[in-house]
Amino acid sequence: MQITHWIPVDGAELAVEYRPHDDGRAPLVFLHAGVTDGRLWDGAMAAAAGQRSALRIDRRGFGQTRVTAARPHAWVSDLRAVLDVLDLPRVELVGCSLGGRIAIDFALASPERVAGLVLVAPAVTGAPDPTPELDAASRELNDATQAARAAGRLDEVNRLQARLWLDGPGQVEGRVSGAARELFLTMNRIALHAPAIGELQAAPDAWSRLEQLAVPTHLVCGDLDLPYLVQRCREMAARIPGARHVALPGVAHLPSLEAPAAFNRVLQAAGLLAG
Repeated sequence: MQITHWIPVDGAELAVEYRPHDDGRAPLVFLHAGVTDGRLWDGAMAAAAGQRSALRIDRRGFGQTRVTAARPHAWVSDLRAVLDVLDLPRVELVGCSLGGRIAIDFALASPERVAGLVLVAPAVTGAPDPTPELDAASRELNDATQAARAAGRLDEVNRLQARLWLDGPGQVEGRVSGAARELFLTMNRIALHAPAIGELQAAPDAWSRLEQLAVPTHLVCGDLDLPYLVQRCREMAARIPGARHVALPGVAHLPSLEAPAAFNRVLQAAGLLAG
């Protein structure tokens, strides 16, 4: 990720890569998952180059963002600060997992600033607790991860999270290998060892307000993802007015990392990128 801006917020300097393009369209803003950083979007950023403006952000505690002090903060406020500094009044948000949650929260808080949403296996503020819904394979990995975290074995946490989120529950460990796996382990290692960033201020409930999203929305989910997330994507697509559901076969939670070409075809089909 090539840093083009350091955006100051209380307690941090957010690392941002912004590639402007004079195409007259709202820029694409890529929001990463909680086990990655902005490099999750390497393939998408490369595809957008020369077509339209695009940017990606490392959140506090991730990637190259500099944390100077632990401060109370809100993800939506940090995103708004980036867009204000770059003078971007309206954008299209592409968010994966926790990045999807931020995209939804921002779209509900500032609908006039959002032209469209692509939500990849999104978390949702206020969604029902998924723990009781975990399938056996997901629960086994989740329990092992919690035990390793409690014991301070962060390298083991990283390995187990790669199994759960990159390979997918119930899949063979190492199903996704090579550069994608190495990048996952590198990105997540930074997050696991990050210094304290301060209290996250809760956003208002979004789960009960999904019907208020009034922009073109695509719900994307790999069929090897955690089953409750696969089901959630279908439910969200049914609740958000006019939303489209896109299922990616043979892919788990991080399609833009595991299968960037397939993910870019989703962006093309959504009209966000040219074919």
